[in-house]
Amino acid sequence: MDETKNMVNNDFNDIMLNRHSYRKFKTDVKISRKEINEMLEETLSAPSACNLQSWHFVVCDDEEGKKKARSVMMPFNYPQTDTSSALIFVLGDTQSHYKYRDVWNKACENGQISPEERDKVFKTFLPLYEHADRSFLEKDATIDGSMAAMQLMLVARAHGYEANPMSGYYFDKVAPALGLDGDRFIPITSIAIGKPDGDFTKSVRYNVNEVTDFI
Repeated sequence: MDETKNMVNNDFNDIMLNRHSYRKFKTDVKISRKEINEMLEETLSAPSACNLQSWHFVVCDDEEGKKKARSVMMPFNYPQTDTSSALIFVLGDTQSHYKYRDVWNKACENGQISPEERDKVFKTFLPLYEHADRSFLEKDATIDGSMAAMQLMLVARAHGYEANPMSGYYFDKVAPALGLDGDRFIPITSIAIGKPDGDFTKSVRYNVNEVTDFI
C-alpha cells in the first residue's frame, strides 16, 4: 500500500471520539476517485473471519450513481445521498469462499506462511464455508462487512472528511439497482462521505455500566 499521503489527521483520539453523523454535506466538494481508492485500500486492512474478506464496495460519486443510490433509499436519507461527495455501499459477499484458496496460495508464494500451514487452512477453515448454510454465510459476511464499514468511516475522518452510515433503504432492491447478483451480495450499510454543511445532531449514549457485564 502506498504512503497515506492524503491523511490529514493522525490523532486517533480525535478521529474516534469526535466522529459524528452529519446529514448534509457541501455539494461543491469533490473527492477524486484516486483518493477514494486510497481510502478503500486502507479500509481493506480491517479484520475478517478466517481472513475471508467477504466484503464488496460500490461507489456512487456521480449523477448516474447517485440516481441509482437514491432509487433504493428511504426519503429520510435523501439529504445525505444527494449532498455527499461520495456514497459507498458496503455489501457482504456470501460466495467469497470460492476464491479463498487464492488468498492463501498468494501468502504461501510470498513466504508469509509455509505450504503446510496453507494446507492446514484448506483442511480446517475452508470446509466450514463450503458446507455452510445460507444463514451462516450471511452472518459471517455481515460481520466482515461491518468491520470494514467502521474502518472506512474512521479512514474518511483521517482524510479530513465526515461520514454517515445509513441502513434506511430497501434491502431487496439494493443489489439489483447496483447491478449485482442479489443471491451473492447482501447490503450491510451505505456510507455518505463529504465535508459537513451545518451541525450534527448530538446523541445520548448509554452509560458503560448499563451495557456491560463482567463475569
